[in-house]
Amino acid sequence: MLRSALQNEEGKIRLFVVGLGMVGIAFIEKILNLDEQCRYVIETCGEETHFAYNRVALTEYFQHRSVDKLYLNPPEWYAKQDPERFIFHLGEQVTHIDHEAHVVTTAKGRVFSYDLCVLATGSDASLPPYMPSERAKRVQGVFVYRNIADLDAIIAYAEREGVKGGHGSVVGGGLLGLEAAKAVYDLPTIPEVTILNRQAYPLSRQLDAEAGEMVLRRIESMGVQVVTKLNVQDITTELVGDQEVFTGFDLSDGTHLPSNLVIFAIGIAPRDEIARASGIECHERKGILVDNDLKTSAKDIYAIGECASWKGNTYGLIAPGVEMADILAFNLTQTVTNVGTFQPRKMNAPDLSTKLKLMGVDVASFGDFFADRQTHAKDKETQVKITSKREKSPVKEGITGHAGKPPSVPLPPRPASASNGQPVWEIENGSPPSAHAENNDAVQTTETPVPRRKRHAPRSNLRDEPIKCLTYKDPFASVYKKYIFTADGKYLLGGMMLGDTSDFVRLVDIVKKKKPLTVPPAQFIVGSGNSAESDGADLDDDTQICSCHNVSKGAVVACVKNGMDNLGDIKIKTKVGTGCGGCLPLVTNIFKSEMAKAGMKTNNNLCAHFAMSRADLFNVVKIKGLKTLKEVMETCGVAKDSVGCETCKPAVGSILSSLYNEHVMKPAHHQNQDTNDKYLANIQRDGTFSVVPKCAGGEITPDKLIVLGQVAKKYRLYTKITGGQRIDLFGAQKQDLPSIWAELVQAGFESGHAYGKSLRTVKSCVGTTWCRYGVGDSVGIAIQLEERYKSVRSPHKIKGGVSGCVRECAEAQSKDFGLIATDKGWNIFVAGNGGANPKHAILFATDVPPSKVIKILDRFLMFYIRTADKLMRTARWIESFDGGVEKLKGIILNDNLGICEDLEREMEALVGTYACEWTAVVNDPEKQKIFRQFVNTDERKPQIETITERGQPRPADWPKDFPAVRVGEDEIQTPKSAWTWKKVARFGDFTPTQDGATSVAVRYGDSQIAIFNVPNKGLFATQQMCPHKRAFVLDHGIVGDDLKGNIYVSCPLHKRNFNLSNGECISDPDYKILAFEVKREADDILLLLPDPEDLDPVIGTNKWMIREATAELYGRGGARQIDIVGPNGRRTEIQPAESMQAGCASACGDSKLEW
Repeated sequence: MLRSALQNEEGKIRLFVVGLGMVGIAFIEKILNLDEQCRYVIETCGEETHFAYNRVALTEYFQHRSVDKLYLNPPEWYAKQDPERFIFHLGEQVTHIDHEAHVVTTAKGRVFSYDLCVLATGSDASLPPYMPSERAKRVQGVFVYRNIADLDAIIAYAEREGVKGGHGSVVGGGLLGLEAAKAVYDLPTIPEVTILNRQAYPLSRQLDAEAGEMVLRRIESMGVQVVTKLNVQDITTELVGDQEVFTGFDLSDGTHLPSNLVIFAIGIAPRDEIARASGIECHERKGILVDNDLKTSAKDIYAIGECASWKGNTYGLIAPGVEMADILAFNLTQTVTNVGTFQPRKMNAPDLSTKLKLMGVDVASFGDFFADRQTHAKDKETQVKITSKREKSPVKEGITGHAGKPPSVPLPPRPASASNGQPVWEIENGSPPSAHAENNDAVQTTETPVPRRKRHAPRSNLRDEPIKCLTYKDPFASVYKKYIFTADGKYLLGGMMLGDTSDFVRLVDIVKKKKPLTVPPAQFIVGSGNSAESDGADLDDDTQICSCHNVSKGAVVACVKNGMDNLGDIKIKTKVGTGCGGCLPLVTNIFKSEMAKAGMKTNNNLCAHFAMSRADLFNVVKIKGLKTLKEVMETCGVAKDSVGCETCKPAVGSILSSLYNEHVMKPAHHQNQDTNDKYLANIQRDGTFSVVPKCAGGEITPDKLIVLGQVAKKYRLYTKITGGQRIDLFGAQKQDLPSIWAELVQAGFESGHAYGKSLRTVKSCVGTTWCRYGVGDSVGIAIQLEERYKSVRSPHKIKGGVSGCVRECAEAQSKDFGLIATDKGWNIFVAGNGGANPKHAILFATDVPPSKVIKILDRFLMFYIRTADKLMRTARWIESFDGGVEKLKGIILNDNLGICEDLEREMEALVGTYACEWTAVVNDPEKQKIFRQFVNTDERKPQIETITERGQPRPADWPKDFPAVRVGEDEIQTPKSAWTWKKVARFGDFTPTQDGATSVAVRYGDSQIAIFNVPNKGLFATQQMCPHKRAFVLDHGIVGDDLKGNIYVSCPLHKRNFNLSNGECISDPDYKILAFEVKREADDILLLLPDPEDLDPVIGTNKWMIREATAELYGRGGARQIDIVGPNGRRTEIQPAESMQAGCASACGDSKLEW
């Protein structure tokens, strides 16, 4: 006894697949794709000597006679598979399964062990009672239509003498029968073909009598004889030598039909013989019994495809088999992953919509295409009496209304009667339809009244409601359509099409999604004579256009828009059209339409210092390995010795962080940061900061909550729950930040990066952790995503959301990236945001397995970091992206640019550099010095009066309008000639570096002065207060220059730029500040100043500090009527704030710089 090459490798799960057909290979591909952790080693045996091929396209084999053209994957695909993950054996049939010992035995005597086994044995052709399989094998000229061997045998037999030029027959008028009849019809050696069908017309399981009759006439017009309403009693044979040869049929009407060749195509029978022989429970009518998880009665054995019997039903279509493969592969790989748990998927009633080309006729049926037949059957069971108000007499059964049709009578509710015993679909319905009749006749059901629905159970099955049909018949063009609607015309239930099936995909989508109709039902018929084929423009991106391989329109469009310029590549990439091929006309039109569309190109220089866009600068910095702003400016800048500006410095800082993620307080990088990043906290309007510790996924322990409360009480902080499910501590003094962080870090907190252009939060609902509706572990995956992307800096802030079901409690569709759990995986949304210009997120990928989510988000976020413009949210980025979201899908989902591995590798490297920025400060006394309010004293000076509101401290209100202020030297009583040099600081207080500017604040009397050290440019000093909002914050601002070399500081609150040499406001001439001369003597910094008692009346803190009364003075109760007397005795009339210049069009200044 031979053993398998598959060994019980430690940590590997041995997965054996019995059968290498269409469903078997689909399952194997899905496992290989979803098994990110490589937990499975797959082994399979295929009974045939061929690789898995497309059985749906068997008829084409008669034309090209090449099995290679039918392969679902070329031989090279198998050759390049990792033998540590996938092993296959061709021409070897499994004959027995010992489910106790977990081994299978093959016809070659080999034994393979397994941990899990999947039966995908498919089906055999059914044979009538008079033709047992032994007789079929014995009699020459008797065939079935199931595999390549059958077709080769048919072709060879048709070439024989005595058969060639003879008559061929097909028993069966269903889908398989017409496929076989077309194959025989195409054989040049068989000129005459007959179809024998015991029903009155072909395709009786897909079409009604009227449509079936049209198919019958079309087939007969081709020269094919169709015998209906007759049964075959037996075949006739004769002996030729020692061989029994088929000669014809004896029919139920007593006639004989001579024939030289017969193909039996009366149906299929699940191949369950291995299961039965192995003691696995099977259905009495054949088929391996499986539950909703596709498990059989034997432990660790599953069954999928045509061999499986689910709730007494077996399915002979490829689509339900692929759906089973989807479900099982998902459950084996995605329910427990490194991104959390997920509810297992369950088997549901599959969509049995069908679209094929049979005998040259396009035929399609979709939804509940026999709803009217079931209604009529129910009508016969229910006796209904109708009474006219005017006649007051009973109306006899069978009476007709207008045009010889029965009056419209609402039917009583019926039990679900779908072919599989389950409702096709349901909608919310608050009350039953009211009875009505034409001509004001009252219609009443007397014997079987419509029962009142209970108010607490409003759901109803649409199939239990009255229906109406619209039909269209064109006998000249052989076109027939019947669409079935609810009686109110609001919903489409199903239908059938013959001759013209161009609307099939659109109508299937409407039925599957239960979409309320937005047009009158007649519009589905009107215009059907239009010969122009649809380009799919009215289809949603997630509309399935290929049911064989579950390919959406969006997948095809994305390929076309992103570089695939031929249909062959698209078919290889997506497998669209490689099943039955019925979707190819629509796919071709979508391809042509998208190829005709053009995108827009944009180019945007970063600022005056860089003549290139942020994306271009990112690539240059990355390729050249530039590590500091100085290096970037010398390599890429317009002026090599420029300082930079408030636009390019944060952008370069973000690029450097996105590439190298060095601590932002490193001297070379600190000067690039805007105030929030500079001090690792969010500056508030009073000059204090807010502290937001990370609460990944919104989850926090009681102990941590207690610590937050204790810290807030100790430092008198205002506390508030944020919209991102975190706790924000407001009012922290800059000098207290390291101490606050130390206590939080000790309690296990990390920086929440609320201050950075980086990931803020990943909001979540409780998902499967608590919620009874939860499908996915939203908390688990939200925590993992937040932990993964924490500190990753990007062109703008990033927010995420994860909802555990479609109820969407986490508002994921308003985030830069969002996940919503479905029963098949996660739907990924991107490019949503709130704010002044809210944007609903775009559905980017559907039913993504949990193990694939991080890979897609890694690619998306890294590509955004690479290519977005400065301060551009994801929504605006996609709006301006050349080619739009469809091109982006191609890049991220289909790797059309071949960069996805690079994006994944870069993100993996970036997240691997994480270190808590707060912790770094707590552990570094030198960094803590930067947080001093004043470098020349430990005394503190409040910036705004603090008031108490609702039991919490907060800063006094800003007035509605501040008068503009220009502070000049002439306001100081002492002339400048009398000023003296005062030592105020040491040069070492700056933490100086040649890589960029540094700044400090000093206290001089009651005045606050900001001092700036700009390498190669000199020392500068100004008042600390920005007069725009009376904020003492200028030392926090970014130091920049213009192309003329003028050095300025940009106020961190609203981006007013003040020239450091003369104090003039560059962006608004209504403002001016005091500038002071500075010099350095050894390590001492000296300023030329008047005495404190002369300077304090002009810029003293107490003079300008906002108090509660300030708002009353300026913004309430006639503030505009109050005159202000300045320090020089001049009166200043308060005017409403004028519109600001230099791009400052709002209270927040230049909208391009808003945070």
